[in-house]
This record gives sequence, structure tokens and C-alpha cells, in this order.
Amino acid sequence: MLDFADKLAYFQAVTGLDDPDLCTEILAAHGWDLELAISAFTTSNSASSSNPNNDNDDHNIAGSSGQPHLESWEGVNRSELTRLAPGPVSDGAAPSGLAWKLITLPFSVISGSLGLISGAIGLGMWVAGGVLSYSLGFLGLGTGRNGDASSSPVVSLSAAASEAAYFVAGFERDFGMTRPNFVVEGFMDALQRSRQEFKLLFVYLHSPDHPDTPLFCERSLCSEVVASFINENFVSWGGSIRASEGFKMSNSLKASKFPFCAVVMAATNQRIALLQQSEGPKSPERLLTVLQRVAEESAPVLVSARLDAEERRNNMRLREEQDAAYRTALEADQARERQRKEEQERLEREAAEAERKRKEEEEAQERAAREAAEKEAALTRRRQEKAMSLGDEPQKGPDVTQVLVRFPTGERKERRFYSTATIQSIYDYVDSLDCLNAENYCLVSNFPRVVYGPEKHLMSLKEAGLHPQASLFVEVDS
Repeated sequence: MLDFADKLAYFQAVTGLDDPDLCTEILAAHGWDLELAISAFTTSNSASSSNPNNDNDDHNIAGSSGQPHLESWEGVNRSELTRLAPGPVSDGAAPSGLAWKLITLPFSVISGSLGLISGAIGLGMWVAGGVLSYSLGFLGLGTGRNGDASSSPVVSLSAAASEAAYFVAGFERDFGMTRPNFVVEGFMDALQRSRQEFKLLFVYLHSPDHPDTPLFCERSLCSEVVASFINENFVSWGGSIRASEGFKMSNSLKASKFPFCAVVMAATNQRIALLQQSEGPKSPERLLTVLQRVAEESAPVLVSARLDAEERRNNMRLREEQDAAYRTALEADQARERQRKEEQERLEREAAEAERKRKEEEEAQERAAREAAEKEAALTRRRQEKAMSLGDEPQKGPDVTQVLVRFPTGERKERRFYSTATIQSIYDYVDSLDCLNAENYCLVSNFPRVVYGPEKHLMSLKEAGLHPQASLFVEVDS
């Protein structure tokens, strides 16, 4: 595989170019594809030799298709474009269709490279064959000049915009304010603007040193009727061939005579269409006729492009509205679903809480019932134990005491005890009965009132003065 130095030497030997910088630019523009670069160079030279300069007033250049495609207006990006070789057509009669050609615009990003222009003796061949990678707004060719202007602008602009600003300022100074409204931006920006405004792009290449330039600008280009027609129907871009971008455009459009005017529009596949070019001085009437003709022939394309763009915008707006309505409906559905889930979760929590409380109540009831049963069973056992501890009731006799017990309910119970039995025996008797549910109580006599508390439980009935008979009341402790 040949390295870069070998490819450069081989390219110079085949093409006969002596400038290594120019050859390097051409090879770099074609990705160092040696065969492609040589083919482009030889094809360009052949096209240039078959199209000598002539004295026609203007050229209406036609491609193979005759009419540009309607969708072509939307298909231009800021990138390198390819050229179809043009052929001259007589200006005697207007052709039946809108004639056009596709051209190359060799704008490239060459960072800090002013040496390209200074060393470009064969730049026309490079322009014809070179397809360099283009990036709008970052042209590294330095600040251009327009007319006699030589100072840099104060405002911070791109190189192309600075050149355009120089040109507009110099043109206004030399020819006044009645003129086409040249945009203060680079060519590709102007082409993009024309595409967005659905207009053709009017291009004027200014040659300050050409003897026909001042008269053409004063009488034709800056005539009120021509300037008004251009401003109403076109986006205008102008450049001086002394500036880098204007110089490149003159080579790209193969301007052979000045003053030079052209009308272009964006085309498909990242190309532009050259619809009309006018070389040499023109009367205002002749220039206006040419511009009116190209505007009329281009009107159907522009109208269709505008309608297509409006339809796309309407469709896009409709889709956006439909998407917004769908998102709104979806959000509403999601909100309802969240609300339904939250309500369901709330009901489930409430049901779980109610079930928990029910189980707790059931457990409490079961526990209370169990405790009551245990208490009742304990009380029953106690009564049985107390009854067993009393023994059998004695028969009447001198040593037997008759005891009457009155309960708070009015119920009365009577039993005989031995006089030697203790007062505790009476308590045991009361406990063995099913007449009192209280555990804390006292036995009391009325006349005289005596409370037989715990301190007297071990006294015998006889010692307590309850023999031979006694009447006691049960007082429940509060």
C-alpha cells in the first residue's frame, strides 16, 4: 500500500501539478483515494475545456431531469456537494421547463490555513475536482476583504459572516442604500435561510477591479425596480472575489465574465441547483426579465415545497396533539388506577384491622370466660373445703350454740356449733354457703354492736359471749 508521500508524488506525476500543498488538499478532499482524486481532476479539466468563455448575456444551465423534484427543497445540509458538468444554452428563447444544474460548493475547514489562497495558482483545477469536507461557520481561511476595506470588524463573527459584513458595508458605501438586501452571513447560511423562507437564492459575485462593475451596480443591480424585485422574491447573498468565500464561489460557479449573477436553490441528496446565471453587464430591463422568468418557472416548486412543509407541520402538530391527548388520557387512567388501588388497599387495611379487633375481642372474651370459670371452680373448691372442715352439725345440747346469720340480700342461714368452736368456724360456714360472692366481709352483732374481725377469729363462741345462741350480720367491706 502506498503511503501519503508516495501517493502525493504519484498524483503530481500524473496531473503535472507542481504545488505540493495544492495536491495535498486535493488528495485529502478525496480521502487520499488516489484513483478517485485523479479521476475527479481529469474529469474537471475535460469539462472546463469543453465549456470555453463566450459572450452570451446569460446562461440557462439544464441538467438531465429538466425539473427539480418537489421534495428537493428540504434535502440540503451543510456538507460537500457533487457537480454535474454544465452545458451552455442559448439565451435566445426561454426553455419550456425550469432548467438547472447541480454544482459543487468546495467550502472546507482548513484551520489556520491562509497558505491555501496564497499558493493557489492552480486553484481553479482544485475547485473543479476537489470535494472537501465542509462545516459552516468555522472557515479557517482568515478574515476576507471587500472592495478597499482592509480592517477587521469589531464584532465577533465567523470568517464567512465577517466577509459578508465587509462586502455589505463596502457595497453600501460605494453604491448607496438602494440595493438588494444582501444577508450578512456565509453562503451556506444564506442558502439555508432561502430554503426556510421558500425562496430562491440570488447570488452576486463582485469584482471591484472589473471596468463594467461600477456601471452595472449603479444602473442595473441597484436600480429601484430590480432591487425591489430581488428583495421581494429572493434571498440575496453577495461576495467579493477578493475575499476567500467569494473567490471560492467564483470558481465553483465557473464565473468567466463579470459582473456575475446567479440564482440557486437547494436540491436533493445534499446538492444545490443552479437555475440561472448571468455573466457580463446587463441593462436593468434585461436583468429584471431574466429574474422574473426564473421566479415564475420556480414558483410551482416553491409553492409545492411550502405546502408540503405546511402539511408536515400540520401532521406533526396533529401527532403532538394526539400524543398529548394520549398522555393526558394515560395519566388520567393511571391516576384512576392508583386511586382504585389506594382505595382497595385502604379497604383491605380496614378489613384487616377489623379482623384483628374481632380476634382480640374473641380472645378477651375467651380469656374472661376462662378466668371466670377458673374463679368459679376455685370458689366451688373453697366452699367444698370449708364445708368439709366444719364437720357434721352437732345435735342440740348444753354445749351447743345456735347461730343465725343474716346476709345483705336478706337471706338467713342458721346452724349449730359447739360452744368451744372458734369464730373462724362461723366464717368457714359463711364461706361454704352459696349466698355471698364477696371475699372481704365481717360478721357483726347489733346489740351491743361488736365486730368480730380477724383479731377475734381464734376466740371460742363461749369466750366471745355468743353462747348459747347468737345473731350475726354479714357486712361486706366496701
